[in-house]
Amino acid sequence: MITCYLRYVIDPYKLAEFEHYAKLWIPLVNRLGGTHHGYFLPHEGANNIALALFSFPSLAAYEDYRKQMAEDAECRAAFAYGEETRCIVSYERSFMRPVF
Repeated sequence: MITCYLRYVIDPYKLAEFEHYAKLWIPLVNRLGGTHHGYFLPHEGANNIALALFSFPSLAAYEDYRKQMAEDAECRAAFAYGEETRCIVSYERSFMRPVF
């Protein structure tokens, strides 16, 4: 299993827009073969950092998801929403291996 860790720098004045963006992606990742563990939005501390975690059985399965995502109309619309609202300033993506 591989878990994708996304660390977002968001516009704190567009938190509602980012939350909407997050809610768009959760079912998309799940539909395309992943398991979304949720988004984590600012509460205490930094007001411009958000996180997301989702897993795939393997890095190859994640790469298949990326190919499907590029062709999926709902995914393209979710990306467009993020770009239009400019709620995301930047992001970092890392891959982790869980230990149970």
